[in-house]
Amino acid sequence: MNATSAEQAPGRIILLTTSHRVAPGLLSWSAWQTLHGADRVLCADGAHPQLPYLREAGISVDEASPTAEELVDICAGGRTVVVVATGEGEPALTDGLARLAGSGRFHMPDLELLPASYDLPGARLLDLVQVMDRIRSECPWSSQQTHKGLAKYAIEEAYELVEAIEDGDADELREELGDVLLQVVFHARIAEEDTDSPYSIDDVAGGIVTKLIHRHPHVFGDETATTPEEVKEHWLRTKAAEKRRTSVTDGVPLGQPGLALAAKLASRVRTAGLDVPLPKAEGVGYELLALASRAEADGVDPEAALRAAARAYRDTIRETEGV
Repeated sequence: MNATSAEQAPGRIILLTTSHRVAPGLLSWSAWQTLHGADRVLCADGAHPQLPYLREAGISVDEASPTAEELVDICAGGRTVVVVATGEGEPALTDGLARLAGSGRFHMPDLELLPASYDLPGARLLDLVQVMDRIRSECPWSSQQTHKGLAKYAIEEAYELVEAIEDGDADELREELGDVLLQVVFHARIAEEDTDSPYSIDDVAGGIVTKLIHRHPHVFGDETATTPEEVKEHWLRTKAAEKRRTSVTDGVPLGQPGLALAAKLASRVRTAGLDVPLPKAEGVGYELLALASRAEADGVDPEAALRAAARAYRDTIRETEGV
């Protein structure tokens, strides 16, 4: 390329984006190479969290917010300019560059988008934790809530989740999963303030990770399981060892709905291979107990079956009413 053509070369603009969910300074190798090889590096935000790490790495960053036309001029002569994007992604700048390109009056530089850090799966959970922390600190209602006060909402959200599953509505299911997740994060945030036994959402997550690994020796260990029944056997065996339970009924929450409770007890008895006859007594309760036990043995969730029948009954009622 001769001197004249070099002076006329439009150059290159690289918009460098980073994720606030990744620790500052943890950039991709291609991002570091691009930053070191650029003729200029610009950033409109002097408090951008990446700047101390870029400067520590020997990269000169100019705090500047040029217009689209000014940036095109800076690139003239074949220069490469990296713009370290702020959290909003520099929409004003990119819109301005698009207008210049559309006008046909400018010899536009190449424009590239270079993601310097990427969100890992589950990264948005960090946003939820941050939002919950702020709400707990600043919201007059949320700041006063307790575990006991929120308990009813956990039950309500769980039932709404089940309803969404039974309705088969994917959008509704996603929303209800979020509502259930909120309950977990909310309780964990409250627990951080406990003066006697504080814990955080990381402790909650760490506990369930440890539990899952320990109860899946066929995945993370040397044991083998080729059927769902063998997986359940592993789970129950390790769970019993962890909890040091003396009865198969230990750990069964008695406050759950009656049919679900009856089915759970029947499942524990059947899984343990115990021969425990049903109580011989008269009354609707004992008849329901027998039905729930029979349903569990047949692989039917009696609670779900009754809800399905009740919903059909509701539809019939509405048809009769002409609704």
